[in-house]
Amino acid sequence: MAADRSRIRLLPPEEARKIAAGEVIDRPAALVREFIDNAIDAESSLIEVNIEGGGSRRTEVIDYGSGMEREDLELCWKTYATSKIRSMDDLQITETLGFRGEALAAAAAVSRLEVLTSVDGREAWRLEVGPGGEEEPYIEQARRIRGTSVRAVNLFDTIPVRKRFLKRDWSEANLCRLAFTDKALAFPGIGFRFTQDGRLKTVISPASSLKERFAAALLRRNEGCFLHEIGASGAGFTLTIVLGGPELSRNDRRQQYIFANGRRIQDFALLQALEYGVQGWFPNNTHPIGAIYVDIDPALADFNIHPAKREVRFADSGAIHHAVTQAIRDFIHHRNLAVGKQLYEPAMERDFQKAFNFQGEEHLYRRNAAAGPGGTGRWEEWNAAPWGQGSAVYKPEDLAVEALQDPPDCILSSDKGQDAPSWAAEKDTPYGLRYAGRAFGLFILVEKENRLFIIDQHAAHERLLYEKFLTQPIPRQDLLVAIPFVTESEEEDRFLETRREDLAKLGVIIEADNGSWRVEALPVSWRLGDAETVKEILNLKNLGENIAEHWAATLSCHSAIKDGEFLDETAALWLADAALKLPVPRCPHGRPLWFEIGRNELCKAVRRV
Repeated sequence: MAADRSRIRLLPPEEARKIAAGEVIDRPAALVREFIDNAIDAESSLIEVNIEGGGSRRTEVIDYGSGMEREDLELCWKTYATSKIRSMDDLQITETLGFRGEALAAAAAVSRLEVLTSVDGREAWRLEVGPGGEEEPYIEQARRIRGTSVRAVNLFDTIPVRKRFLKRDWSEANLCRLAFTDKALAFPGIGFRFTQDGRLKTVISPASSLKERFAAALLRRNEGCFLHEIGASGAGFTLTIVLGGPELSRNDRRQQYIFANGRRIQDFALLQALEYGVQGWFPNNTHPIGAIYVDIDPALADFNIHPAKREVRFADSGAIHHAVTQAIRDFIHHRNLAVGKQLYEPAMERDFQKAFNFQGEEHLYRRNAAAGPGGTGRWEEWNAAPWGQGSAVYKPEDLAVEALQDPPDCILSSDKGQDAPSWAAEKDTPYGLRYAGRAFGLFILVEKENRLFIIDQHAAHERLLYEKFLTQPIPRQDLLVAIPFVTESEEEDRFLETRREDLAKLGVIIEADNGSWRVEALPVSWRLGDAETVKEILNLKNLGENIAEHWAATLSCHSAIKDGEFLDETAALWLADAALKLPVPRCPHGRPLWFEIGRNELCKAVRRV
């Protein structure tokens, strides 16, 4: 009889179940995630999570929801047992978090699973099933109020290779807590409790809004006042965006969240949309905190493309991306230009108090963003100041302004003969400001009404140029020698071809040249070299519709007065007045233009009271 030479074998069912379970339950945090999903689907108003040994020794989730009958308990732990769907068609309309029927089955395959449940609090049942279903399930009567408790004990004890790759208990416990927080963020109406090794660690009470829940789950006391809630909608979806102001900026993106129909998902495009929306509002290299909640028609999204449901495929992701960016940008514009709410820099104030050991009452330096400390703050007032069409090049000899009758050329223009400023004939303090000097080659110091304003000359000039570049055509000049370059991808070619007219409005003329490209004109104040210029142009392809703002920010930054460049008193006062009247007191990259402190605060700092 010929020997069996086949190298392919069918795995025994119990081994196959354990391997498949690893796609769903890879560590204790996955147990927390899956068990909480079921508790939320059961409409529990309170969910308790208890873990021991980082969750591997015990992970338990207790809810007070609808519970199960004995017949349901007999089936709930089996593979693909679910009450959520009946056919493939149901996947298109399901609105529950758990729907594929693999969570309890996976838990039973890699741990000892215990389930205690009651639908009315009068009759309760308890299920116990061994790892991998190797033992017969055991069901007995028990006592419990309405709801369900699910407990997984000794995770991966029968799969040593998996257990060996778990992290230390404290690391696994932290991951469990993060999974717990993710669920709490998405369901503000539910109360949550987290207990670790017998010690109550976190209590999150029900909240009236997503903003309130975000603050309670993630922020310190009193920081919630810097959160904003923004609404938007599109075809088949609605958005709620919880966004922290610049006061809560972070150096990384760890506190940025995306939720789709209550599930936290990984979606780089939507995180990018969040960053685009706040562009020009946060200082360089800092990021906003916040969450985007997408509530979408299930027929327009596929939640079944990832074993742990961490990814979602949207039918029209571009529309959602655009809606997020536009909603944030509209909110920022409304908040700062139209409404003129009060803005201040609490971080600066805290640093000042800490430096001088302030005690007692708080001092919040608030400014009306519409009026500004320097006047009415009407858009027309500063925008009507003389602007030229020439290139702003700042050499030392250009910085001396000989007569008050002429506008400060070194600030904004090389043109002459335009209307003189309103203060041209005054010999006293122009603009109601008193020039107090300069500091560190960068800051202009002016006094007004017992307050000292410290103004960043580069940031202030940058903002003025930015607003101008956005509201008037950007003058350009033809290059004597065109800049040739070759693209590296079809995506870059498509961008250059489809956005050529938009680039022309930004002062950039490009032409195709036998499979390559060349730059034939640039803004008159452009200063970068050839390689940097090409890089800046191609980087615009990642900004969607937002290229004008980004380009204006780049151009204004390169054209503005630099650190160490000198302004005489006339030019400094002109710039200070213009900066203090700006509706948005931040540079295009989000840095504050100025900081103010009162005479009383300074006296208090040196104990001159």
